[in-house]
Amino acid sequence: MAYTNAISTYKETRVNTASQGQLIIMLYDEGIKHLDRALELLSQNDQGKKNPANIEKISNAILKAQEIVTELTVSLDFQEGGDIARNLFALYSWFTKELLEANISQDMHRVTSVRNQLNELRSAWAEIAMTVPETTGKTITGVNIAG
Repeated sequence: MAYTNAISTYKETRVNTASQGQLIIMLYDEGIKHLDRALELLSQNDQGKKNPANIEKISNAILKAQEIVTELTVSLDFQEGGDIARNLFALYSWFTKELLEANISQDMHRVTSVRNQLNELRSAWAEIAMTVPETTGKTITGVNIAG
């Protein structure tokens, strides 16, 4: 029990002390993790090990990823972000639609497509976060994590 509390406290501190860029990367990481879980379970079902209990697990993993995409969507700052924010909004809207369809049809291809694109965006944000030092006073525009 104490171990679980320590991990929870560590995670909370990590989020509370993260920069805006780091928070975005954390969201991408979490979304990718949930889609990887969904893909693992979908793969098991495709290999002939059909397990009805996996349907709910797959659905929950995809729903968690959808929630993260929604969080990324509502955090967009259209005034500061301009075309980047608008393009991300269109992409996040497509992700949401694809994940909804993937969840209904248990479609591995759609989950993989969204997962791979989330990973590409995550890599881009990681590169941006590394090139824009937090101490310079510059902020990454286009996203408002505070909502």
